[in-house]
Amino acid sequence: MTKKESANIETIDPANQNRDTKSWTNNIKLPPKYLPKQKEEYMCDKQLKYFYEKLLTWKNELIQESNVTVEHLKEKNMQEPDNADRATFETDTNIELRTRERYLKLITKINQAISRIENKTYGYCEKTGEEIGIKRLMARPIAIYTVEAQEKRERSERLMEEETEVTE
Repeated sequence: MTKKESANIETIDPANQNRDTKSWTNNIKLPPKYLPKQKEEYMCDKQLKYFYEKLLTWKNELIQESNVTVEHLKEKNMQEPDNADRATFETDTNIELRTRERYLKLITKINQAISRIENKTYGYCEKTGEEIGIKRLMARPIAIYTVEAQEKRERSERLMEEETEVTE
């Protein structure tokens, strides 16, 4: 993680995350313990609000964890007297930083999903335009492809990798 990336984590304030909310989401009240249902109109305002809140909560959790990591790293002392202790410390730090770097990438995907919710294109495959499906979105709220489109994409990527290996 670069200094710039860690600086970006520090400046993120989870309390400000709700200021992005579009007015339509403020007008929708979800029943307690609401879960999207198959029998409802697909990606109706209730479902969009549900996924919006789910994504926002997930994003805030990732931001809080990242902020804790930054504070933890500031407190750590790199001046371990023993080489083995220093190596362990560096390994642990690298693992933490890689995890937080993945969080930053995930936050970007969450922001993209929130943007799709705001413009009401959320829940539809970017490749085929078909419904991704409630079950898939419950399991992976940042999904942008149907299961079939994702499998096809992954097969295509594997074939390209195999072709690259053969030509090298």
